[in-house]
Amino acid sequence: MTDALQELHRSAGRLSHRKVSTLIRNREDLLSCASHETVRSAVNGMRVPRWETVHDIVMVLAGLCTPPRDAASEIARFLPLWRAIGEGESGTLKSFQELVTGGWGGADGKWTADLVMGVLVNPFNAIEIHPSLSVPHEPSIPEEQWVRAMARVIEEHGAEHVLRILLHTLKGDYVGAERGAPYGYQNPDREARDAYAAYDYGCQEIRKRLGREPNLLADSVRAMRADESMEREDRAEMLENEADLSLMREVMIVTPDTWEEVSEEAHRMVFGYLIKEIGPIGPPGLPHSERFEITWRIPETPAV
Repeated sequence: MTDALQELHRSAGRLSHRKVSTLIRNREDLLSCASHETVRSAVNGMRVPRWETVHDIVMVLAGLCTPPRDAASEIARFLPLWRAIGEGESGTLKSFQELVTGGWGGADGKWTADLVMGVLVNPFNAIEIHPSLSVPHEPSIPEEQWVRAMARVIEEHGAEHVLRILLHTLKGDYVGAERGAPYGYQNPDREARDAYAAYDYGCQEIRKRLGREPNLLADSVRAMRADESMEREDRAEMLENEADLSLMREVMIVTPDTWEEVSEEAHRMVFGYLIKEIGPIGPPGLPHSERFEITWRIPETPAV
């Protein structure tokens, strides 16, 4: 801190200690009435000054530097240095509220203690966080309640125990993981995202089979029409779509090469003909081939 005070004093033109004291006493917004001897002992490191003294010296000298320095930024820089005198290295670390209001620091390109701490406490740097824990959702408990609960668990079981469980949880082994979402988690968009992912995967697999099995579409159409387990609404929709001759012409020319040339309605018709059912059997984050299971109207042959 003494080095920093002397550098600031030098950048302000090495004003006399008496002048600095006079400037402090002439301002009504400062915290002390530091005498010139108090200023001298603080700048020269003769004894540990009160924070009020450091605050006022920095406030006065910052505006006299060439070029002028922002007083608030300089005071924020000196506070951790002053705290470190009494608290050691931990005194240089910002409190939570200081981090919220002032950020991590390090704007000058230098690593600070806060930046190092920020890297260490971020689980992203230690593990690969499971994708199912990164979707938007409505929290089930307030943030403050979670902090108090975690503090209580740390008090009862120790920090190492809690931190290891936290990392294990973030890696995907959490309550509710077997269902692909944390216990109690609800998201109205989740079903829609799953349906879109299943449709997209199903279309990819359809194109692969159409390329291998030229008669697959015709066989699947016959199988769908003969399926007595179809719901009445699904059969009515199928007949309505088949009455659209232009749509059916698109459907009957579908191949892997023409897939991008036909309409989305034709894609959905082909999807319905070939796939009887598709659904997720695994949590998000798995490859589609492992997450979704397809029930084909015409099963794949063992050779395929």
